[in-house]
Amino acid sequence: MRDDPDPAGSTVPHDARPPTVTVLTGAGISTASGIPDFRGPQGVWTQDPDAATLLEIDAYVRDPHVRERGWRMWAEHPVWHARPTAAHRALVELERAGALIAVLTQNFDGLHQAAGSAPDVVVELHGTLATTSCLRCGATTPTRDVLARLPVEPDPACTACGGVLKPDVVYFGERLPDDAVERAVAAATDAHTLVAVGTTLTVHPVAGLVPLAVESGARLVVVNAEPTAYDHLADEVVRDPIEEALPALVADVLAAR
Repeated sequence: MRDDPDPAGSTVPHDARPPTVTVLTGAGISTASGIPDFRGPQGVWTQDPDAATLLEIDAYVRDPHVRERGWRMWAEHPVWHARPTAAHRALVELERAGALIAVLTQNFDGLHQAAGSAPDVVVELHGTLATTSCLRCGATTPTRDVLARLPVEPDPACTACGGVLKPDVVYFGERLPDDAVERAVAAATDAHTLVAVGTTLTVHPVAGLVPLAVESGARLVVVNAEPTAYDHLADEVVRDPIEEALPALVADVLAAR
């Protein structure tokens, strides 16, 4: 992967050059951290199709049994013990070198921030598991605090108003946060290079950021073990393990700056 040269071949100090790379990450960047993806050969929904029902907002709001099963799922989720990989850390290097516009992530695991990415650089398109909000009054609390109540409250209610609590992950049937979508569109259209990492590019509207970036003139690099919906638009497709491929790609960018 290369960074774009300066106009007329001018030499500009690293920290004076504008950022040119936007990275879109999916579940595949976190599988090496012990977090299974959803749609891959060993994915959560591939192994247990009924598990997707726990993330349907209408069923969740309507049925306390769905909520109880959902909270048990979150309590047992490997995210609580996961650690960033070399791939996450490589994006921090890209950011600190001034080359990164944004990390647009479909993940709710917080591993980009745990690796050292600045919170204002990470755009969490599908929300975060770190916090939980009341669907009635909007009060927000750390999800860990809610999980601690499960032994005596399998369907914990809001302590402020008694309303239904839900992790701040975007469930099926919910809109993506408007501000996150706006930031993602801007980062995709401003990019000289868009790197799509660990995502099948089948979930919309996020997948639509890829053709949008390409139409705006971006070079597309796809890093994924399996074929994606937009491989045909890519200038480069990498099938190597993400924790190896992404640091190598980042090194290429930094060498070219």
